Amino acid sequence: MARILVIEDEPALQKVLDYNLRQAGHEVVLATRGLEGVQRANELRPDVILLDLMLPDISGTEVFRALSKRGDTKDIPVVIVTAKGDEVDRIVGFELGAADYIVKPFSVRELVLRVQAILRRVQSTLDRNTIEFGCLRIDEDAHRVFVDHSEVELTLLEYKLLLALYENRSRVQTRTGLLDGVWGIDVGITSRTVDTHVKRLRDKLGRAGDYIETVRGIGYRFADDPTLPVATGDKAANGD
Repeated sequence: MARILVIEDEPALQKVLDYNLRQAGHEVVLATRGLEGVQRANELRPDVILLDLMLPDISGTEVFRALSKRGDTKDIPVVIVTAKGDEVDRIVGFELGAADYIVKPFSVRELVLRVQAILRRVQSTLDRNTIEFGCLRIDEDAHRVFVDHSEVELTLLEYKLLLALYENRSRVQTRTGLLDGVWGIDVGITSRTVDTHVKRLRDKLGRAGDYIETVRGIGYRFADDPTLPVATGDKAANGD
């Protein structure tokens, strides 16, 4: 079952969409105004949004832009459902990032099938080898890292260091152990290299860098709980 937010001001169409989407097994949330829709999206984090472009308070494009600016709503698939069917309108909709564009009047059965196709694509993406830890997401298949839905550019070495720390979370990793596991044996590298790279990694990760804790005199440990604050002094890049 998915949660679907319908932002539509026509009562009759609201009822039709509400009934048919519920019949398909989904939870439906209704909003009749654009600002209300933005608020509900922020509160409920729906799986899909059906968005009319012509709303009584603000336009659907303004709603879309407002959702796109927030890290917690910008990745929600939006299906534009509108009477504006000109080619230029469709182009604008897809340029905004719409997952689909459906012109009124439409087949309700087709709309439900297209929504379900979008949900399958989203689920397929989530089923990939992805690590979610608080504000941090690591896509192992694509070798990509995100913090608060924004991609962080890491070097291959930094990426390997992050994975090594995460995969051994709650256990202290010595500098020597990290050198062996991430860098491999190299007589030209010292343990201080680990400190330098950890500091650089923390800086790039922003607030997710707090998950990497320093164990003074030993090495580093990845937090076992993303909700716990890091102890004072544990964030220093050099633990000695």
